[in-house]
Amino acid sequence: MNRSVPPDEEEQFEVFRDIVIRSGGRPVTMRTLDLGGEKGEALFFQQFGMSATSALGIRGIRLSLARPEILDVQFRAMLRASAYGPIHILLPMVTSVAEVRAARDILARAARRLHRRGIDIPTTLPLVGAMIEVPCAALTADSIAKVSDFFAIGSNDLTMYTLAIDRSDERVAHLYNPLHPAVLRLIEASISAAHRARIPISACGEVAGDPRFTPLLLGLGVRDLSMAANNIPRVKRCIVNLNLSFAEEITRRIMIETDPIRVQLLLDDFEANLEQVDHAHAVKFETQG
Repeated sequence: MNRSVPPDEEEQFEVFRDIVIRSGGRPVTMRTLDLGGEKGEALFFQQFGMSATSALGIRGIRLSLARPEILDVQFRAMLRASAYGPIHILLPMVTSVAEVRAARDILARAARRLHRRGIDIPTTLPLVGAMIEVPCAALTADSIAKVSDFFAIGSNDLTMYTLAIDRSDERVAHLYNPLHPAVLRLIEASISAAHRARIPISACGEVAGDPRFTPLLLGLGVRDLSMAANNIPRVKRCIVNLNLSFAEEITRRIMIETDPIRVQLLLDDFEANLEQVDHAHAVKFETQG
């Protein structure tokens, strides 16, 4: 977004369409505009007479709803791309039911506008999900789940907002810890709400791509992880060697802890057991070869 003019509908459509085509029929999750904080770009905000925002400013879905014409263009591009394969739409920084409903209304209007233009799009609108990355969303996840088709836990921002820590501030950056019991309980609450509503839930952020956290996430009930491609082999190896029942037992022990250090020790013990299993598999494979 290092540009003075935001991309128009056609530009966005071409990018989205190419991604959908390359996905080969697999669903593609597209997140709406998520600028602000560390993602903020000054040129973009200047174009709309706004100043670059802080972590507590006009971010995520707040920005999109404050400038609905931006969201309308993005939705139209996404809807046009959905003619080439299935897409899901993810709303960042959701804090209320009203935000999800407002975004859905804009999506429906965008679809009607495309129909009036004679542009073919699927008759069924894409699934719309909510990012759970602020404490209020986790605490009201039951309500948000009623207007959402799926959840995605944004562990990085959820940790930052829960612990009131700016990782760019070296004076407090060392206190950033996704294993803090408060963070874990908010994650657990979000997962439980999704399960009660019978909607899918995934985890993204640093913890999703770090195999040290994989047993805990699976033990809490997450079955969908979003991560950078280079992290997939390590996490996959962890999952292959994982005893889910044992992971769930460790998770139950972790969730009653009040000290992040104790949580880390329990995960370290679990990881050591996994490494022993992984080594045993490697020895067996070499012997068979």
